[in-house]
Amino acid sequence: MLGHYAFRPRLVPTLAMVLVLPLFVSLGFWQFNKALAKQALQAELDQRSQGGAIQLAPPFADGELLRFRHVAVRGHFEPERQIFLDNRIHREQAGYHVLTPLRIDGSDTRVLVNRGWIPAEADHRQVPAVATPTTPVELEGIVVLPPRRVFRLAPEAPGWHALWQNLDLEAYGTAASFTPLPVVIQLDAASPAGFAREWPRPDERMEKHLSYALQWAGFAIALVGFWLVASLRRRAS
Repeated sequence: MLGHYAFRPRLVPTLAMVLVLPLFVSLGFWQFNKALAKQALQAELDQRSQGGAIQLAPPFADGELLRFRHVAVRGHFEPERQIFLDNRIHREQAGYHVLTPLRIDGSDTRVLVNRGWIPAEADHRQVPAVATPTTPVELEGIVVLPPRRVFRLAPEAPGWHALWQNLDLEAYGTAASFTPLPVVIQLDAASPAGFAREWPRPDERMEKHLSYALQWAGFAIALVGFWLVASLRRRAS
């Protein structure tokens, strides 16, 4: 008893507590864990990309060992198997990321180089025309791993095509008739043959995830408060 009130939980508010509170709590932890994961990736990038560039040459290391490493590579671009990743935003403008395979000197191995962003054509179905060096190039960049799972509204079209919604290395290898290294090099701003290169940080929008986590925590606290208030009943005189 609390003075003139007795604590007697009611059925409907209690059911709401039991069913909805775990959802609010789980959503809060989900957003919080996403923020922690982004923070960890940024820390890994900051730590692994320090120091001079390592040479990317045979024998090639595993993709996980190369992730976020600063690498240097020499080879020839093969623009006939160049692709454009659609719906990439740069300073609030839609465009493409240009990914060109580089045949690494001393091997038959290719690696995809993300050369940066270009604006979209007026006719979105038209393949952009970009200049690509025909002579050997020496490049530096940061190694990233393409996502293993991507959301698709529809599967990529079979056969060779230059415009892609997402990068699927397995599908790309089938279409290009060769298997590239399981990584992508994000070209350094100082390297030649690139376009707009303002690569997003792994911890980008981390604050938004933390804000969402606090929001779900607030909903959980408000629900508990509502249940407590609804469970108080005035004692009979």
